[in-house]
Parts: sequence; C-alpha cells; structure tokens
Amino acid sequence: MIVQTESVQVDVDGSPMRVFIARPKAERKYPGILFYSDIFQITPTMQRACIRLAGYGFVVAAPEIYHRIEQPGWAPPFDDAGRAKGLENANQTDVAAFDADARATLDFLSKHPAVAPGQLGAGGFCIGGHLAFRAAFQPDVKATACFYPTGVHNGKLGRDADSGSLARVNEIKGQLLLVFGSLDPHVPTEGRTLIENALKAAGTDYTSLHYPAEHAFMRDEGPRYDPEATDLAWADMIALYRRVFSPGTQVAP
Repeated sequence: MIVQTESVQVDVDGSPMRVFIARPKAERKYPGILFYSDIFQITPTMQRACIRLAGYGFVVAAPEIYHRIEQPGWAPPFDDAGRAKGLENANQTDVAAFDADARATLDFLSKHPAVAPGQLGAGGFCIGGHLAFRAAFQPDVKATACFYPTGVHNGKLGRDADSGSLARVNEIKGQLLLVFGSLDPHVPTEGRTLIENALKAAGTDYTSLHYPAEHAFMRDEGPRYDPEATDLAWADMIALYRRVFSPGTQVAP
C-alpha cells in the first residue's frame, strides 16, 4: 500500500506530545497501532518502521516518549552520547507519565477518522517494548507485539525502580507477542523465563519467540542489525495483527 505521513500534537496533562503518524493513503478504515520507539525516539529508522507497518494496512501512531523533557523532533544519534542522553531522559520520566501518554495516544487513535472502531493494538522496541507491554493493560488493546522489551523482568522502567509490570499481567486481555534475541544481555535467559512463567500463570494468551540475535537486532542501522531475523519478526507481528483484526486489515467505511 502507498503510505502517507504527518506529525500531530496530542496534549497530555498540559504537555504537548508530538506523534508521528503513518497510514495508508487509500481512504478506508484500518486498525490503529500505538507503536513505540526505543530510547532514541523518532529517528529515521523508527520512521521507516512506522511506514513499513502502515503499508500492511494500519494507522500507526508513534509518540515522542520524552516530550516532557525534550523539544519536539528531538532524536539523538546512534552513538554512546545519544544512548546516554536517552537513558538519562528515561530515568527522569515517571511510569505514570508513560502510562498517561499511552492512554492519550490510544484515545487519539480511537477518534481518528481512518481507524476502525474497536480495533486498537500496540507494539514497540526495547524500552518501547516495555511501554507496549504496559499498553496491553488497557482494556481496548486487542493485540500487542513487544520486541526485546527491557525492564519487564526486573521492573525497571523510567524513574521507577520497580514498575510492577509483571504483577499486572492478569490485566492483559488481548493477545500478546514477545520477540527476543537469544543473545541479548539486557533480557537474559532467566529474565525471559521469568516473564513467560508470569504470563503462563496468569493464563495470558501469549506467544514468545527467540531468535539467535542480539539486542536491537531490528534497528536497521548499526552493527547488531540482523535482516533475516528482522523479516521473520515482522512476519510474526503482521500475523498476530491480521489474526486478531480479522477478517482483514482493512475495514470498509
């Protein structure tokens, strides 16, 4: 599908949040996906990911997660200094603020003229995978894809030493996809097992997949990028969304 993009402003508790939107050009109604970046925010690689997902027939909304701290459009380079600044911004943001952003973006999507009623999902990379995991707590989120989500196993998210995400897995009512790199030191084997056991105990409808790849293997810049594992993980996500949002990705007006 041909895709069009724009950036919009969504107000959250008095703070303007810039959101990158990618959607099919054809005027129909589609499922809406809250799609989270990693700590580098809306970089060109994240924009490409949003456009790629929109091309499958989704309205994709990617919020700037540090809008309370940085100016609109801020995105650091993929280097040590950029990573340090991204982590610093994360450590200054309360989990409650992240949750408020999720709700505001979902509300925006639910009112978007191109989004089909009742068809909302979430997804994200790295810290965004954890934020997507928490977005799945929202009762109107029907499908969530979390790619190498950091901090879920030990609770670390933003300023909070323990976000309590695993303690809330019984709130996930939609379907959940977890994709990990088996060589990822940020989510080690014991961490992945802890997450999976918690989901299993809660009776969550989930799938957990492990690829022989490193952390951030889906970021198409840098030495850890794995094109084959990325393509497989993308197929997993699209299969989830198309299964949940059947009979198809498009819903006629």
